[in-house]
Amino acid sequence: MNEPGDIQTFIIHLARAQARRPQVERIRAACPLPVEVIDAVDGRALSEAEIDAVRSRRSLHAPPYPFEMTVGEIGCFLSHRKAWRMIVDRGLRAGLVIEDDVEIDPEIFSRALQLSADIIDRAGYIQFQVRPVKGGAETLASRDGASIVRPRVGMLRTSGQLVSAAHACHLLEITERFDRPVDTLLQMSWVTGVPLSCAVPSGLSDRTVEAGGSTISVKTGKTMSKTLVREIRRFLYRSRIRARSNRPVAPGGVDR
Repeated sequence: MNEPGDIQTFIIHLARAQARRPQVERIRAACPLPVEVIDAVDGRALSEAEIDAVRSRRSLHAPPYPFEMTVGEIGCFLSHRKAWRMIVDRGLRAGLVIEDDVEIDPEIFSRALQLSADIIDRAGYIQFQVRPVKGGAETLASRDGASIVRPRVGMLRTSGQLVSAAHACHLLEITERFDRPVDTLLQMSWVTGVPLSCAVPSGLSDRTVEAGGSTISVKTGKTMSKTLVREIRRFLYRSRIRARSNRPVAPGGVDR
């Protein structure tokens, strides 16, 4: 792997989520790179003016996102932008951004991270997923039981990811305002200009329940009809994402 100063780990942690603090320390202990804990942006604490300054109620990209963002999703997006900014401002080659609800298998993770670090300059953004990579995927690199693959359709979730400085800078430029959650934007390669890649196996597993539950999701009492309408909208949106994912990325990557 390159010198430790080239890559740093940032753990995104919401200060009021005290139940997750032990998990943060487990991640810190298992990570082979220098670690810094980032104070996540608390969406609940944002004023309407602060939200309106970054969240666009008008669709910015195609296909339009069919739901209104929650304050938790807005805080999550801003937290990742905070991590991207730190990668750029500190002159790092790349940053490993990890959310505080994962568990690391040190041996598997180390192999995946080593291979990811070797190709991050050309890959731009490599996910460390907590779920299996399904569907068709192109293999970009393989070594010592680890592979970097590029799924046909970018995967959701931002549990863990290695982000190059160049791509972090680009993401900051195109997300000064946003209209959807961070993972749904990232899977749109026709917007970001970089198809998502995945380290397989990643060495990460999901510990959301054990760490105290989600800090983003909001439980609401929906009627059966509202739930059905939401599921139909979700299905149609994902179908459109799959259809767009089959098209080549346009020069510059931006499609509005």
